[in-house]
Order: sequence, then C-alpha cells, then structure tokens
Amino acid sequence: MQLKNQSLIQPDSAFINGKWYRPESDQYFDVINPATSQPVAKVPDLDEKQCTEAVDAAVKAAVQLKNMTGKQRAEILRRWFNLLHESRDDLATIITAENGKPLAEARGEVVYASDFVDWFAGEATRIDGTVHQASASANRIITIKQPVGVVGIITPWNFPAAMITRKVGAAIAAGCPCVVKPAAETPLTALALAHLAYQAGLPAGALSIVTTLVHTASVGKVLTQHPSIRKFSFTGSTAVGKLLAAQCTTTMKKVNLELGGNAPFIVFDDADVSKAVDGIVASKFRLSGQTCVCVNRLYVQSGVHDRIVEALIARVNQFRLGPGDDPKTTLGPLISKKAAEKVAAHTEDAVKRGGHVLTGGEVASDLGEAFFQPTIVTNVAPDALCARSETFGPFLPILRFGTEDEVVQMANSTEVGLAGYFFTENISRAWRVAEALEVGMVGVNTGLISDVASPFGGVKESGQGREGSRIGIDEYLEVKSMTFAVNN
Repeated sequence: MQLKNQSLIQPDSAFINGKWYRPESDQYFDVINPATSQPVAKVPDLDEKQCTEAVDAAVKAAVQLKNMTGKQRAEILRRWFNLLHESRDDLATIITAENGKPLAEARGEVVYASDFVDWFAGEATRIDGTVHQASASANRIITIKQPVGVVGIITPWNFPAAMITRKVGAAIAAGCPCVVKPAAETPLTALALAHLAYQAGLPAGALSIVTTLVHTASVGKVLTQHPSIRKFSFTGSTAVGKLLAAQCTTTMKKVNLELGGNAPFIVFDDADVSKAVDGIVASKFRLSGQTCVCVNRLYVQSGVHDRIVEALIARVNQFRLGPGDDPKTTLGPLISKKAAEKVAAHTEDAVKRGGHVLTGGEVASDLGEAFFQPTIVTNVAPDALCARSETFGPFLPILRFGTEDEVVQMANSTEVGLAGYFFTENISRAWRVAEALEVGMVGVNTGLISDVASPFGGVKESGQGREGSRIGIDEYLEVKSMTFAVNN
C-alpha cells in the first residue's frame, strides 16, 4: 500500500496503552486482500493476557477521561475528526486493501465514519440531567448521567472504520475508555484510527486495539467477563451475539448488540418504478451485498413485477466486477472464498426450489476465488434458504406477491428484524406498512437509511440498544438519582 502517511501502518504491531505494541512472542497472522487472496500485512495474534494488559490501561485512563469536562472530550473528538478527514485517501486505501470494497465506497465509508466522531463531539457537551418533583414535600430529586466505565468492543469486517467510530465516538464522548477487538479480516483500519485518535490528544489507555485470530474466543471472554469492563458492545452475527451476551451475565455488564438481519424490500403496484429500482440497487449491491441492512428478500407486487425485473437486469448488467483498487470497478470481491461459496449455496438452493436465474449465478473464478457474479433469481420459493437467512452477497432473490396483508406477513416471518424497505405512492399505505413491519429501521421510498442522526438497531433477534443519533451516547451512561432532604 502506498500511503501519504506511512505512520498509519506499523509493521507487526497492535496498539495498546497509547503506543504501537509488538509482543515478545512470535505469534502473528496475515491480513489478506480478498481480491488477490494474498497477504498485505501481518499483525500480532494477541492472547487473553495481553488483552488484560489493555484493560488495566483502560482502568487507569477511566479516571482521567471521566474527570474531563464534556467540552474537553469534545475538543479531542473534533481534532480526531479533522485528522480522519485529512487522512481520508490513506484510510480508503487501507480499507480497500483488507476489505475489498471499491475505492469510491471506501472513501464514502471514511466520510461516514468521520461524521460519527463529529456528531458525538457535539453530544459530549450536551450530557445533562433532570430535576424531579418528589412525592415528599421536604425532598428534592436530581438525576445526573455518569460514564458507565471501561467498554469492551468487538467489531465486524464489513465496515472496519464506521463500526469503530460509531461505538468509540459515543464512548469517548461519554467519558468511557475502550478496548476494541476488530475483525481478524480487517485490523489495519482499526489500528490506523487509533493512531490518529492519540495524535488528537486521547489519554494513554483510552483506546486500545487488540488484534487476534487464534485467541479470538479467549480474548472475547476477557471483554465479556472481566469485572473492570462495565459495558460490552458487539456488531456481528446473531449466533455469536447470543454467546457473548450470555458471557456478559457473569458480571451483569451493560450490553448493546447489533446482530444479523434479513431485510425485506417491498415494491407495491403504485410505486414509482424508476425510483424503486434505484433504491433496490443502492441497498442490495453496496459492498457486494455484504451489509447487515441490505436487501435480502425482494417482494414485488404482481402488477409491476415484470417491469421491475427487466429494469433490474439492465442495471445489474452494467456492473463491472473487479478488484477494489481499479477505478473502473463498481462491484468488488466478497470478503473470502468461504463467503462466495455461501452465495453459491443459496443460489443453488433457490434453483432447486423452482427459481430461475436471469443473470449471474456463479463464482467469477477468472477474477479470483472470492468474486461472485451479481445475480438475480425470480420465482423464488418463500421457504428458500435465501428467504430464511442472510446471504451476505450480490444475490437478489425476487418473490411475487398479491396483497398488502400477504406481503407484510411474509416480511415479518423471520426471527430477526433489523431493517426493512418499501416503495409506495399511497400515503395511507406508507403509514400502515411502516408501523406493521417488525424491524428497528424502515426505509420508505428509499434504499439508504444509514445516517449519523438516525438511531441504528433492531428488534427481535437482531439485537438490543441503539447506536448513533442523539440517544446513542446513552448506551455509555448510567443515570444516578440524588435525593436531597430540605430541612426548614
């Protein structure tokens, strides 16, 4: 990687207690470029002992961070935001190298990630309390909000910058130091972000990045069971989230989880077809379909079904599949060969149940083992594997429906409920369906719902708590009530 600021990557290093950290052991693992299946760097494979060192440093930093005013924490976050903005091209290069997304998407993620830091810099100065009228006339009740304490964080590979800043930005604004385990696939972005945070003036120990592969389970237990960690935040699969949440009960940590999705996208007969197609493409094929809020099931009403399908085929056939660092690429690789195999399995299952492949449908092996052709399949059965679980790839299954009640029932027929979308020009239907969908976030006549100002999170088995927005900082605060007796 050719970077303007080579200090953003230090060979063979993690980042603990405000410093680049090289362990005495010789345990390392490779960071792989999914476009080439070749290593781009190696980082330390840290264990539970070294993670505990990071926790100990965070405990010391907690006192200093808590005693800062909100304005002082905001100033650090503002400087961090400025450094992220100045380094946006380098950060995008790092993201593309380890994640595979096209450079244009990577630059977009850096902007999105930076905006969370900017947003929570503002929220740091708006942490307030309340005054309550007591039932006893001699008493006065006041509440204040205080930082929960040290936070353990585990982030995924699909948004290696934004998933860090959405959590860490809120935590630092609240006065909470963080110990972060990034995904083994994408640790370099997290390390670069931490380096810039300390250049911005973050106290030593307030943000550590623990890189690990072999020791993932044992490091996870430290972050979920260490008594000095009072809050745990995780973004990832529902299965792993349940396991980690159970581990947190040993010390009754405050927990927020952003877990798996299976987003329905509904197009009604009265929708604007052109806008609906734009929304589908924007939602489904971002990061090659590897987002937790992307379209997983497309339901199209019979009256517009054929027009929607025809328009989608025309759009999808314009995609250019290739490595993310090629300026002509519009669709990059999946994160790994295993991910491509999963998409192939979902495609094969849909076909076995009567589905018709209209375009794509195969691994693009001429480009590499992690590339999968953008795929559209119609006549998909409601019980197909792709309709029951996340595909996480550029595979768009289309199901035809007849009535509003029918499609709402199908859309809600899953254990998860993260995001949902629909297009209609009928204002009454818009209200009905938006309220009826069992999801935490709804896009009405849009396929793009992520915004720093919008609460991000799901219902059912898609997790608990909300990130971003003005309420995101509350996940890192505790409310304390103080009752004063006023004696005459």
